[in-house]
Amino acid sequence: MVLRAAGRHDLSALYAMAQSTGGGFVNLPPDRDKLRDRLDAADTAFGCDRDVVGDDRFLFVLEDGVEVQGTCQTFSQIGGTTPFYSYRIDRRSEACAGLDRAIETDTLTICTDHTGCSEVGGLFLRSDARAAGAGTLLARSRYLFIAMHRARFADRTIAELRGVVDADGGAPFWDGIAARFFGIGFAEADAFNAAHGTHVLAALMPQTPVLLAMLPDAARDVVGVPHPSGRAALRLLEKEGFRHDRYIDLFDGGPTVTAATDEIATIRHARTAPLRAIGAIGAIGTPGIVASGRLAAFRCCFGTVAPQDDGVAIDPVAATALGVAIGDTVTYAPR
Repeated sequence: MVLRAAGRHDLSALYAMAQSTGGGFVNLPPDRDKLRDRLDAADTAFGCDRDVVGDDRFLFVLEDGVEVQGTCQTFSQIGGTTPFYSYRIDRRSEACAGLDRAIETDTLTICTDHTGCSEVGGLFLRSDARAAGAGTLLARSRYLFIAMHRARFADRTIAELRGVVDADGGAPFWDGIAARFFGIGFAEADAFNAAHGTHVLAALMPQTPVLLAMLPDAARDVVGVPHPSGRAALRLLEKEGFRHDRYIDLFDGGPTVTAATDEIATIRHARTAPLRAIGAIGAIGTPGIVASGRLAAFRCCFGTVAPQDDGVAIDPVAATALGVAIGDTVTYAPR
């Protein structure tokens, strides 16, 4: 499998995947026009070769040589052109002498604390492709892309995980707060967000902090809880150094995790070297994730890497997948 930049010819494959997400994937809406807009935005981002942080939206696909199996996205900066809203969980503790105890109160406060951060998101893998490390390749390839284009990204990176959504498209967290104001179900709100952006409804939300204790049990129980299909993604993020620190999605209550960009494990361990040999590496080789190419030429796959003179050697399968030759530059990290 190899990950590459998405192009307009990937529209049908992305649309097919978008129809199977089950809702809650704002970055992958089941709408051809909106997906076409995202591909156009990605084409603009890949086509702009500048070393500054901008409002770039990079879109990638994972293919097995025949079919597209998955997709992921990377955003250079969020909150630049439209506000990026979250709920921040604030805790207040007061001592009560009469009860001989401390009273702790958790509130949800709407904020834009992540303005200016980079974001990794939009990760989706077809259910029939969830093997052989495909999810890991999808997730970690984004960090090699960031490492290879570091000046295009911020010093802090976030990831939002989809919250708990049931088989009928309902979301307990939405029902506990937002539905009371908008009078619509989560599925309808999700479709609206996909078409217009989450900032539109978010800006209409009451700004008064919400007491967690006043929420229905069903809503309170899913605060900061990822959708069951996102648990593996959360584990991968945590392995990279992301941590859930008080922030959740405004609509489904899913966790937002953050990390210092340069401390993301794959980025921290990434190395760049000239390719000096292609061939059977044997016992001296180390399994790794390998990438090459700038912007639209970016490609990433698993491979075996070994030191070779003043550079590295990689196995021929990886070299073919990347389309590299002796003398080209590759960036790699341990698998």
